[in-house]
Amino acid sequence: MARNVKRMQCAPEAVFAVLADGWLFPSWVVGASRMRDVAEEWPRTGSRLHHSFGVWPALLDDSTSVLEYDPPRRMVLQARGWPIGEARIVIDVKPRGEGCVVRLQEVAAEGPGSLVPQPLLDIPLRLRNAETLHRLAYLAEGGAGR
Repeated sequence: MARNVKRMQCAPEAVFAVLADGWLFPSWVVGASRMRDVAEEWPRTGSRLHHSFGVWPALLDDSTSVLEYDPPRRMVLQARGWPIGEARIVIDVKPRGEGCVVRLQEVAAEGPGSLVPQPLLDIPLRLRNAETLHRLAYLAEGGAGR
């Protein structure tokens, strides 16, 4: 499982304000290029957002679902990206001093991506998710989603 951790200069609630705004998804998720629809009940457990990933003209449409939502502590997502497969993403947020620490863990859950040995898959996932957390920090620290 690929793990990334980042300290952010904001309260956990600020991180969850960004996570709760589904329309911000492509602003912080590396690879997501546009939003097509966000369920009215987002981010409640079972809700879904519809996004595209890739670079035009090679865009693929798929969705991400909420498996667990416990603000301001934890969010678990199932991201679909077929034909590559599906990933399970766990975001844990803990207060730390004046800010917080955010841990993002990702594992290939289904499809061809899950056939790649985890140590090999972890390398690109860690690189991608370092940038993902960097973007999430900019948004949360800047007050997006409020």
